[in-house]
Amino acid sequence: MKNRFWLALSSLFLSFTIGLLPSTASAAGYTQTKYPIVLVHGLFGFDKLGPVEYFYGIPDALRSGGAQVYVTTISAANSTEVRGEQLLTQVRQILAATGAAKVNLIGHSHGGPTARYVASVRPDLVASVTTVAGVNKGSKVADILTGAPNTSAAIGDALASLIGILSGNKGLPQNAGASLTSLSTAGSLAFNSRHPQGVPTTACGEGAYQERGVYYFSWSGAQPYTNVLDIADPALATISLAFGGAKNDGLVSSCSSHLGKVIRDDYAMNHLDEVNQLVGIVNLFETNPVTVFRQHANRLQGIGL
Repeated sequence: MKNRFWLALSSLFLSFTIGLLPSTASAAGYTQTKYPIVLVHGLFGFDKLGPVEYFYGIPDALRSGGAQVYVTTISAANSTEVRGEQLLTQVRQILAATGAAKVNLIGHSHGGPTARYVASVRPDLVASVTTVAGVNKGSKVADILTGAPNTSAAIGDALASLIGILSGNKGLPQNAGASLTSLSTAGSLAFNSRHPQGVPTTACGEGAYQERGVYYFSWSGAQPYTNVLDIADPALATISLAFGGAKNDGLVSSCSSHLGKVIRDDYAMNHLDEVNQLVGIVNLFETNPVTVFRQHANRLQGIGL
């Protein structure tokens, strides 16, 4: 009787484990999009700090299924327009190097509106824009910080400069005050008036799925505290109080993250989990963020992008 019980339990565990692993057949070509995927980091972001990637483990996971993936390097802190022009320069370089006609832009946090800027000014170069917890209608955290003393901006500039040095990109201009203005509710509203593509016209709805030949998508998390082993989670849980009970990931409200087709706005992830940080310490009871990125690459593949 005991032997049968343990045999049944072992079989169940094995079946569950195998179900979590992609088969060779499904993995081959699963993420192979027509156009290169370009990842765009958010505020105080980077491509790599030593062995730590901003999009931790995500580029390799996408490449393993056939995707061409590029991780861009733009100012850790600056206005959306400054970052957008930096991104546009790199998009042109990627297109020249690959011979591709367009790119699929995926931006996290401030990387969302940064990617939107490029699609707005050069839609001919962009197949799709996807924002992951994109600050598309501002953040209450940025609203609070823009009203703080000037020392906040000075500290932000110092942090951004340090990130630039550690990541080997010290030549990029840093301006934390400009970034906070861009990410504030008022700054986002002004930006959206100039670059409205994909932005919902209702408070918490969906935007246009396609405009000027560019497809728009978004997803985000809504659980600030997800793993007791993650040292960043208590801070995100505390910061989330700024949203007054509205659904958020610790730094961006779910409604503000909406752009184009909303895939989900309620993953049990916080703002860092969404890009598989802190070094892969994420919610064990939610779809792994690497899987979410792979699924999206397959979604883009399915519509010929």
